[in-house]
Amino acid sequence: MLRRATFGPTPGDIANFATMTVSEAMDILFQEVPDPQPPVDPVTGTTWLNPAATGSNSPQEDLIDFFMAWHLEQMRNSGTSVKERLVWFLHTHLPVRRSVVPQSEYLYYQNALFRFYAMGSFKTLFRKIVVDNAMMIFIDNATNDVISPNENFAREMFELYSIGRGAQIAPGNYSHYTEDDIKAATRVLTGWEVTDQFDHFDQETGLPTARLKTTLSGATEIANRHDKDPKHFSPLFQNRIIQPSELYDGYATPEAAEAELDELIEMIFDQDETSRFITRKIYRFFVYYEITPEVESQVIQPLATDFRNSDFNLEVLVRNLLSSKHFFDTDNIPVDDNNQGALIKSPLEIIIGLCRMFEVQFPAAVSTLYQTVYQEGLLPIMENQGLPFFEPYDVAGFEAYFQFPNFNRNWITPYSLAYRYQFSVQITQGINANNDALNLQFNFLDWIENGGNISDPSIAETLIDELSELLFPFPLSAERRDYFILTILLDGLYPASYWTTRWNAYKSSPGPNKAEIEGMLENLFHGLIQSPEYQLF
Repeated sequence: MLRRATFGPTPGDIANFATMTVSEAMDILFQEVPDPQPPVDPVTGTTWLNPAATGSNSPQEDLIDFFMAWHLEQMRNSGTSVKERLVWFLHTHLPVRRSVVPQSEYLYYQNALFRFYAMGSFKTLFRKIVVDNAMMIFIDNATNDVISPNENFAREMFELYSIGRGAQIAPGNYSHYTEDDIKAATRVLTGWEVTDQFDHFDQETGLPTARLKTTLSGATEIANRHDKDPKHFSPLFQNRIIQPSELYDGYATPEAAEAELDELIEMIFDQDETSRFITRKIYRFFVYYEITPEVESQVIQPLATDFRNSDFNLEVLVRNLLSSKHFFDTDNIPVDDNNQGALIKSPLEIIIGLCRMFEVQFPAAVSTLYQTVYQEGLLPIMENQGLPFFEPYDVAGFEAYFQFPNFNRNWITPYSLAYRYQFSVQITQGINANNDALNLQFNFLDWIENGGNISDPSIAETLIDELSELLFPFPLSAERRDYFILTILLDGLYPASYWTTRWNAYKSSPGPNKAEIEGMLENLFHGLIQSPEYQLF
C-alpha cells in the first residue's frame, strides 16, 4: 500500500503502518497537510510567485527547472500522505508540456490547482482546468474564437480527460459522443483568453485563471468573442441544448457565457460513463493496467457509483480502492492475478523512491539543491530513464499511463533500462549523468551499520532477507536468495559463512577491513537495485 500510495516508504514508515488497521492507515494517508511555500529563485533568494517578486529573476528556462525541482522536493518530502501522489496522477491525466507552455508561472499555478483539489471534487477541478491558463495554451483553447473555432481542446476533453470515446459505431460516431458533440462543445468553449499578468482570480481557489474576452456595448459588458447561438448535442447527451440565458445587443453576457460552460460540465458528468472512465484511470494508476470483465463488474462499477454519488470526490474513490480486499489481493485464491508486483516502477519510483527508502540526505542550500542536485543531476537522469519531466510526448500524457496494450511496460526499453541500472552507481559514487559531482551520495555501509535498519548485519541470510523484504514486492525464492548471497555479495568465491567472518573482522578492526566490506556491500546494493524484482512494485 505504501509503495503505491506514496513516493516510497522508509523502514520506519513500514514499521509504523504494520501496527495499524486498514482504516487507521487510510486516515493517515488522507490526513490534510498544509500547502507548501512556493519555490524560490536561487539567484534572488526569494520567490518569483505569489506575489511576484520585484527585481531581476533568472531566465524562464531556469525558473521552470527550479519549479520542477521544487515539485520533486514536494514528492520527496511528502511522507505518508497520498496527496502528492494524487497531484502527480492529475498531472499525468491532465498534462501540459513545458516546451509548449514556456512560462513557469503557468505551470506552478496549475500544479497548485491540482493540489487544491487532489482530495476534493474531480468534477469541480475539471471545470477549473478548462479555463486554466496552462491548459488554455497547451491545447489551444486560447485560440478558440466564434469566427474561427478550434476543436482541439473539446476533442481531448471528451476523448482523453472525461468520458472517453468508447467503441466506434460509425465514421464520426463513437459510443460515448459524436463529432457533432465535439463541434457543439467547441462553440460552448469559444471566447476565452489567457491572463499573462495573472490578474484574474478564481474566487474559490484564489489562483489566477483565464477569463472571457469582453467589450462594452454602451455601459454593459458583453462576451463578444463567444458563440451566442444554441448548441445542439446528440442523443448520447439526451439531445441537450446549451445556449446563453441572457443576451445584450445580440451577444451573450459574460455571466451567461460562463453559465454555458457550467452546463457543459454538468452534461458530461451526468453520464454514467464519465465516472467509470475516471475510475478506470485511477485503477490503472494504483493497481494494474489490465481490467478484466470480472474487475469491471465487481470493482470498477461499484467504485464508480460511489464516486459519482460523492460528487466525484477523489478521496472517496481512492480511499475505497486502497482499502478494498481487491487491492490487498485477498479477494480470491489464484496466484496468477496477483496485484503485488504487478506494476513497473516509473523513473520517479526508481529515483525518488530509492532516496526516500534509504533516507538519502539532500543539501539544504537552495542553490545547490535546485541547480546541482536537480537541474544538472536528477532531472537529466530521470529523462535518460524515460521520463522527461513536464515534457510528455502526447496530449494524453506519458504513454505508460494510458497507451494500450503495454501501459507501464513502456517504461522498459533497452535504452532506459541501462540508465535505470546506472542510477545505483551514480547515487553511491555521487555523480550525475556527465560524471560531475551530484552533491548527493549514499553510503550503504553507513545505512547498514548505523541506521538500525537490519537486525543482524553479520548474518548473510538475515541481511538479504530483510533487504529484499524492504525493496521487493514479493518474497525471494530460495534460488534467488542464494544468488544474492553467494554470487553478488560473495562474488561466487565463498560460502555464506564467509560474510560473517569478514563482517566480524571489520567490526573488530575497521581500518584495514573497511574498504573490503564497503566494496562487497556496494556490489550487493547494485545487484539489488539492478534486479528485475526491484523494477516492480
